[in-house]
Amino acid sequence: MITIDEVSEIDRMIHQQKLDVRTITMGISLLDCADPDLDRLCHNIYRRITTKAAHLVEVGEEISRDYGIPIVNKRITVTPIALVAGAACHSTDDWVRVARTLDEAAAHVGVNLIGGFGALVHKAMTDADRGLIEALPKALSQTQNVCSSVNVGSTRTGINMDAVALIGRMVKKLAWLTRDNDSYGCVKFVAFCNAPDDNPFMAGGFHGVSEGDTVINVGVSGPGVVSRALDMARGKSFDVLAETVRRTAFKITRVGRLVGMEAARRLGVPFGILDLSLAPTPAIGDSVGEVLEKMGLSQVGAPGTTAALALLNDQVKKGGLMASGSVGGLSGAFIPVSEDSRMIDAAADGGLRIEKLEAMTAVCSVGLDMIAVPGSTSAQTISGMIADEAAIGMINGKTTAVRVIPVEGKDVGDTAEFGGLMGHAPIMPVSTASCADFVARGGRIPAPVHSFKN
Repeated sequence: MITIDEVSEIDRMIHQQKLDVRTITMGISLLDCADPDLDRLCHNIYRRITTKAAHLVEVGEEISRDYGIPIVNKRITVTPIALVAGAACHSTDDWVRVARTLDEAAAHVGVNLIGGFGALVHKAMTDADRGLIEALPKALSQTQNVCSSVNVGSTRTGINMDAVALIGRMVKKLAWLTRDNDSYGCVKFVAFCNAPDDNPFMAGGFHGVSEGDTVINVGVSGPGVVSRALDMARGKSFDVLAETVRRTAFKITRVGRLVGMEAARRLGVPFGILDLSLAPTPAIGDSVGEVLEKMGLSQVGAPGTTAALALLNDQVKKGGLMASGSVGGLSGAFIPVSEDSRMIDAAADGGLRIEKLEAMTAVCSVGLDMIAVPGSTSAQTISGMIADEAAIGMINGKTTAVRVIPVEGKDVGDTAEFGGLMGHAPIMPVSTASCADFVARGGRIPAPVHSFKN
């Protein structure tokens, strides 16, 4: 039960400290939509989504109004499409048609984004998986709200380097096809290692094959709340700092749990998980970088940044687990460069480089996220970046990802403008040393010895 004091505190967090529920995401299984006839497949997908999610946006707005809690996005995730459409899709145009069907369904119900146009290829690729990946440039450049993810590795299986090499080439094609909009298409794609089945955040959200027919997952954010709380812990020990973050995460989680349970009740859908991820926005005061700097760093990227992020990520998870038994997804801290004002500043003046960001990904919730690089960056270099991140995830048994944008026509010193929550990003330098021969080997990087636990 929430007390009057907690209500007052929640009100302050919302109105003064930028607390919001970042997304209510409905997961929808499309497994029984499969059909070898493309027309019937698209009809089944459209009908399933528009029926199941018919009231999602309406309910989200009602809850926001009734409780005074901002709910920024309403989203949908679906079963990875490669598992559903393989029998019906025989060409790139077929896969693009399925992507357009998803886009039309999303527009009909009024959601912000729909995720799941992707594949699970962490051990090998089927013909359907390969067909979908090869269709990604056209599919994502010709749709508005469709997001895609491909899981290329796991701790149990290793890293599928054939898929990694193919994805590097597809990212370059996607960047070119959306070159008139700062290669925005790449914002809607992410390559994963150890992708979770229940992630409500985009672009990596999809409805896992182990999930039920439908589910409601909630993603809650609150770096501004944590930042304000740390004002009370200035100069104090790490023990006090950790306790402050943990208590604050507990309070944020309570808000998200309330929204998730209420949304599930009103929609008549099971409540899945609450993803407590400190997801920043470009707004001043809503920055994970600011939180790290309040721990005593002069700037994100300074020595100590990785340790500070490790503390933050761990205490956020601990606070969330104390507040709800349904914490899942990614949960922790995101470090997307384009969406965080302090990260943007640090990257722009050279204090934060890709190499430091890669080190930070070993202890945070995801990986190299929303990184804008020169348009001249090669496909092999992008594949190498994906392989590096996948290796961190594979060896450490954690989720890692890469969402990199090679911005056509721009170079270091320029800025890419993505707009809205996606913000803007300085073009960051990338090593020009070649990894082409490494990527060209193909095959699979084996799983680590500690993956064998039977």
